[in-house]
Amino acid sequence: MFGRAPKKSDNTRYYEILGVSKNASQDDLKKAYKKAAIKNHPDKGGDPEKFKELAQAYEVLSDPEKREIYDQYGEDALKEGMGGGGGGHDPFDIFSSFFGGGSPFGSGGSSRGRRQRRGEDVVHPLKVSLEDLYLGISKKLSLSRNVICSKCSGKGSKSGASMKCAGCQGTGMKVSIRHLGPSMIQQMQHACNECKGTGETINDRDRCPLCKGDKVVQEKKVLEVHVEKGMQNGQKITFPGEADEAPDTITGDIVFVLQQKEHPKFKRKAEDLFVEHTLSLTEALCGFQFVLTHLDGRQLLIKSNPGEVVKPDSYKAINDEGMPMYQRPFMKGKLYIHFTVEFPDFLNPDQVKALEAVLPPKPSSQLTDMELDECEETTLHDVNMEEETRRKQQQAAQEAYEEDDDMPGGAQRVQCAQQ
Repeated sequence: MFGRAPKKSDNTRYYEILGVSKNASQDDLKKAYKKAAIKNHPDKGGDPEKFKELAQAYEVLSDPEKREIYDQYGEDALKEGMGGGGGGHDPFDIFSSFFGGGSPFGSGGSSRGRRQRRGEDVVHPLKVSLEDLYLGISKKLSLSRNVICSKCSGKGSKSGASMKCAGCQGTGMKVSIRHLGPSMIQQMQHACNECKGTGETINDRDRCPLCKGDKVVQEKKVLEVHVEKGMQNGQKITFPGEADEAPDTITGDIVFVLQQKEHPKFKRKAEDLFVEHTLSLTEALCGFQFVLTHLDGRQLLIKSNPGEVVKPDSYKAINDEGMPMYQRPFMKGKLYIHFTVEFPDFLNPDQVKALEAVLPPKPSSQLTDMELDECEETTLHDVNMEEETRRKQQQAAQEAYEEDDDMPGGAQRVQCAQQ
């Protein structure tokens, strides 16, 4: 008596997980799995479920017998036991086979060591002045962090023993279900509150007297942060492995992010510095000279060339007086000076005559005296265009509001009639 062939089920999902076609060779499968597994490895912040699916798909498709069963009958046939089943191996063991028992991330060793999660980085803002970034500076900062308890070596107990947490069955995680609506639920995974995500509990009498069963203790540490010449606002200075320690965890980094304080005189753009300077009309026409104190305290004498006229809103540059270049501190950008010319508010008749005598003559009018007499006189007055524009916008808004009030029902209504 012959049994019925198993019902055919999905036989394409494993190929889709690996991103290959159904006629992919073993080399194609290896390349696809290796690339996707490195990208999704939990040590690199990847999705553990995706990593597990990749291992399961590769385990089946790399075995000719299982692949034949999968192609013919689908995934359910493997789950029912044909061909020895699918997905029975540890995904980390499958991954390690590509790297000779080690890991491409430098965390070689036992399978347990490869599965260590990475602790979070600790990020601190570090305020610095523009002078600090110009000259370079070292700052000592005192920080508190968790370190593995030296008395119990991170076991949390005097005997070194622990029990599996009953709340999460040793997984360290709990799943809660939230109802969003009819036939709609949301599953959320979070760390177990009873064991704080460790998956273990410790008997009260056996707790380590130093860490009280927490496995870690607080330690104060002084870090010396070297801010190099030419560093930028927002640049990061990293201290690898100096964040909070935890058992079976790769310690994260402490990262300082530079935050440059506003400077009252200088503005920075990459390797260049900008400074504003106002000249009187006399200085702009007849020459100027002033002293500029640089970021390192040096006094720079800034002066115009003989006979040079400086126009309003013009720029001049001094080479090699900008910011030092990062890791090339002997090379510097430019220092730009932006000139504003301040004009006098009023000139008396004698000043006007004196200026007319030395300045180029005014252009003569193209009209005769008789034609000028026929022209209408006008009066010029000062105006602030920003205020003028704002006033007109407010006036237009007020008129529109009043027009709406005049309409029946408070708003304009348009009626259309069809003949």
